[in-house]
This record gives sequence, structure tokens and C-alpha cells, in this order.
Amino acid sequence: MKHLIRIAQYSLATLVVAAAFSGVLSTASGQAKSETPASRTNKGGRDPFSKYVPPRVVPTSKKSNLVVPPSIQERIQQYKAQKQAAMNARVAAPKPTTAFLLSEVQVIGISRSPRGYAAIVEATPIKLAYVIYPGERFYNGQLVAIEDNRLVFRRETVFTDGRRDVSVELKPLRQAEAIDALAASKAAPATSAAGESEKKSEPKPAVEKP
Repeated sequence: MKHLIRIAQYSLATLVVAAAFSGVLSTASGQAKSETPASRTNKGGRDPFSKYVPPRVVPTSKKSNLVVPPSIQERIQQYKAQKQAAMNARVAAPKPTTAFLLSEVQVIGISRSPRGYAAIVEATPIKLAYVIYPGERFYNGQLVAIEDNRLVFRRETVFTDGRRDVSVELKPLRQAEAIDALAASKAAPATSAAGESEKKSEPKPAVEKP
């Protein structure tokens, strides 16, 4: 009798375990069937069978543009207004060179003065010469040093976003050959005109009448 009871207990326990195991298998298979590619993508972050698309790179900012300086006429008018304001306030007026760009200046001479080295530059837009010393300000830079055959400038470049770049610009002394050629070209018309006047003033030979 006891053996029958034990066999019945073992059979009942086996049935319970088998039922539980079959329930777990049915649940797992149901989840596997109900899982879609979209759900797998959401779980894993990306479908491994889909084509890879690189992320789009959005530029953070556009390239800054240079600030275009005003025309020479506008800069001269600004200089005149600043000079008048300085005279009214009884303070030192700015130098005329503050109206010119470094690209508008040519070095035509370098000399030594009691104040040290001095340079003679020509403002090409208006064809006027100025004597300048180290520290002289220009519209987009400043004279830093004067050497034997060149000038050293600090150039400032301004961008539309407010950024400023500082660089070194060297301006050599204008060659003596170029100056001589320019002087010769200016003197040539005068020489030719003088030759023509001399020819006109020569007496004509008298013509004997028969």
C-alpha cells in the first residue's frame, strides 16, 4: 500500500513539472512569433539586416567673410571729420595716413633723422608723399619697424563675426631702377619738345633768286 502511495506521489510531481515546462515553452514560442523587425530594431537600436546609413553632419557655422573697407573717398571724409572733432576738443589730430590701406602705400625712400629712421611713402590714390616713423597708424595696420631697405607693418584683418587676425607685412623699398625709369619717362616729352623748338628756331637757308 505504501508503495502505491509513493508511486502516485511521484506520478503527480512528474505531471506538475511537465505542465510547468510546457507552459514556459509555449510562452517563449509565443514571444518569438509576436516579435517583429520593428521591435527588434527598437531593442537593439538598429536592424542588423538593414542598410547602414551614415549620420548626417550638420555644419555648426558658416565660414566668416572679410569686412570690405570703405572707398578711399569715404575714408578721407572720415579722416576730415575726425580731424575737425579733434580740433574742437583741442586734442592731437590723427595723422593723414590713418585714411590709407597698407596696399595703397609705396615706400619711395628711407633716411635717418634725429628721431631715428624715417621713411617716405607715397599714397598712390592721391599721389601725395608722407614722412612716417615707427608707430604710425594706417587704416588696417601699423608701422612697426624701419629697416635698411624695407618697412615692417602689423596688418589687421577684420571678419564679419567680429574676429580679428594679426599678421606681419613687409614692404620693400621701391627699386632705384624703377624710379630712374619713371623719371626718364617724365623727362622724355620735355626733351623732345625742346628739340622740336630748337629745330623751329634754326634759320632757314636763303634761296638765291635767279
